[in-house]
Formats: sequence, C-alpha cells, structure tokens
Amino acid sequence: MAQAVRWNNPLSYLNSDGRRHPVENSFATVTLVLGVIAVVCAWWQGLHLLGSVVGLAGVLTGAWGQYISATTGERFVTIIGLGAAGAGFYINMMHGGFLI
Repeated sequence: MAQAVRWNNPLSYLNSDGRRHPVENSFATVTLVLGVIAVVCAWWQGLHLLGSVVGLAGVLTGAWGQYISATTGERFVTIIGLGAAGAGFYINMMHGGFLI
C-alpha cells in the first residue's frame, strides 16, 4: 500500500527508512563533496595534481559508501558523487595527473 512520505529535514531523504545512518550518510556526503571538488579542479589545468588526488579519493570513498549504504537516498547521492569524482579524476589525469 502506498504511503505518504513526509520530508522534515534534508537528511530525511537519506534516512528514508526512519533510522539514523550517520556513517553511511557521511560517506555519501563526502563522496559528493569530493566529486564536486574534482570537477572544479578539472576546469583549470594547473590544479591537475589536486584534482587527481581528490578524484581518486572520491572514487574510493564512493565505492565503500556504495558497499555499506542502507537506503536508496544514500545510494543516489553516492552515485552522483562517484560519477563526478570519476569524471573529474579522468579529466585531471588527461591534464597531467599525478605529475608535478
């Protein structure tokens, strides 16, 4: 039976089962933030080292966050962050990657 879902705060999207998941929510949020930083660093060729490191860290935290996620909202945010981190990582690798 379909039931109405009430979103009281922004984290209620991540905790759609009614329980708190602080570790899983942290991994989803960190992955999203690292993905955004990697994409922003990809805009400037001089930030390729920082972008490569942050992108790789975003891919690794996103993979672990996907493995331990408990709700669909956490998986959604983690996949968006993983995509951004992966794209930022590859573009930064194209600009020079881990070379100084």
